[in-house]
Amino acid sequence: METNEKGEGFGGWLLMQVGRDGWIGTLAKQAKGDPTFRKGATPEDLRKRLQSAGAEGDSFEALDDAEAEWRNHA
Repeated sequence: METNEKGEGFGGWLLMQVGRDGWIGTLAKQAKGDPTFRKGATPEDLRKRLQSAGAEGDSFEALDDAEAEWRNHA
């Protein structure tokens, strides 16, 4: 499993963002509400799911922002 500098996996980190405002919080709420979402999910796993679901550009932008913040979370 890929982790950031704090040893956090992306899926687990994203689920901890549920209380946030903005796009990352919305993405986190969607992940939490998805019974197939895994704590071990990588940004690429989620990107593939968004593509297969026909998600729009805003969802991918939110994912890009979330991934950047997760990678730089220190």
